[in-house]
Amino acid sequence: MVQKAKILLVDDRPENLLALEAILSALDQTLVRASSGEEALKALLTDDFAVILLDVQMPGMDGFETAAHIKRRERTRDIPIIFLTAINHGPHHTFRGYAAGAVDYISKPFDPWVLRAKVSVFVELYMKNCQLREQAALLRLQLEGGGQGGSGGKEAAGLLAELSARLAAVEEQAEALSKQLDDDAGDAAAVATAAHLERKLTGLRRALDALEPGTGAGAPSVPSPS
Repeated sequence: MVQKAKILLVDDRPENLLALEAILSALDQTLVRASSGEEALKALLTDDFAVILLDVQMPGMDGFETAAHIKRRERTRDIPIIFLTAINHGPHHTFRGYAAGAVDYISKPFDPWVLRAKVSVFVELYMKNCQLREQAALLRLQLEGGGQGGSGGKEAAGLLAELSARLAAVEEQAEALSKQLDDDAGDAAAVATAAHLERKLTGLRRALDALEPGTGAGAPSVPSPS
């Protein structure tokens, strides 16, 4: 049974967290609240998240500082961050969000459907990555236990083919998303999102290629989902 993805919601105002939960509840994933940057960083110590929705304006540690801490940690640096802000100081303020590592920057009030659609993209990618990682681990065990011949080798070859097909499906989905993002020419969020997807899929494809018989690569490390 596939576990649900976790989405981290960070905002110092309870009513904003409640609104986000109402918007994202339709995704049927696990929503985790954090009322401060410090609380968010504690949650990230123990749990894996598909995406983080991070309010910019918070007392104490603001969103930019929180994002900087997230990106400095090896465990969390690749988790997509969507900044939410009630203020807009122009292009410089938006650029600061992307410089802090955000994949998107949304001003309040935002369209609930648009926010839900953006979050669903990263949840889907996270779930696919989890499935690929689990299957790659199983494939490595079969290769190590059954060798290249016999039933173990055949099972491993079949699983490798299935794994490649699943990754191809994710790559096709990402390509379709890139075409959609191309319509938003000049949108820094589109550029950041496309780059993030491309980087993660490239890493997954390399890990899968290393498992092909005859590569002599042994058991490669598979990128963690993000």
